[in-house]
Amino acid sequence: MTVSSFEMAPVVQPALSHNVVDALRGMISTGQLEQGEHLKEAEIAQALGVSRGPVREALIQLANEGFVELRRHRGAFVVELTRTDIIEVYTLRLALERLAVERTAERMTPELLAEMDAVLEKMKRVDDGYEAQAVTRLDLEFHDLLYKAADHRRLQSSWEHIRSQVEFFLNARNDSFRDFLQVGYAEHAELRDVLTQRNPELAAKAIQSHLGGAYHRLLATHPQQ
Repeated sequence: MTVSSFEMAPVVQPALSHNVVDALRGMISTGQLEQGEHLKEAEIAQALGVSRGPVREALIQLANEGFVELRRHRGAFVVELTRTDIIEVYTLRLALERLAVERTAERMTPELLAEMDAVLEKMKRVDDGYEAQAVTRLDLEFHDLLYKAADHRRLQSSWEHIRSQVEFFLNARNDSFRDFLQVGYAEHAELRDVLTQRNPELAAKAIQSHLGGAYHRLLATHPQQ
């Protein structure tokens, strides 16, 4: 890793560890820092304009969140996704999102439908030259609406806790499979249509099918050892 890796990092002011956490988490989840990349304290501190103390604290925090691996006598590295990681994040997300869509189905409004359609319209306009990060943002923008509409504070908090990890996984999936033009708009539009039926049971089945597609594609890149 070089200092140039951080050219697009947000300015960290004031110089506190949580600002460094936010900067590094964002760069890992969007793929600016690659899986397995060595995170050198001195280079990060110089690039972000902070001392090494906040960087060290940030790396410990990110290790606790599952974004960074701390190796004895070797330093910190961006985690490399394992089959177990994929399974755990998928099953946790599915449990959360099943509740989200069940509640959302009961709370559908014209305003929510309009917000969904606005995101779908942006998905429809994606062309062949899309970047993985851009379509991942659209994907998450749609799903953020589901959690917001669910009107469940603790559910929203749980989603925010794993959202960066989901973004990390989706970027890996979208890098490996260039099929957003085939599945992105179509699958989200199908989920939208199910939600308009205001049937929680149908919504739960639809979200399992929806999330399962991306899960199985990503899992295929991490075969059982």
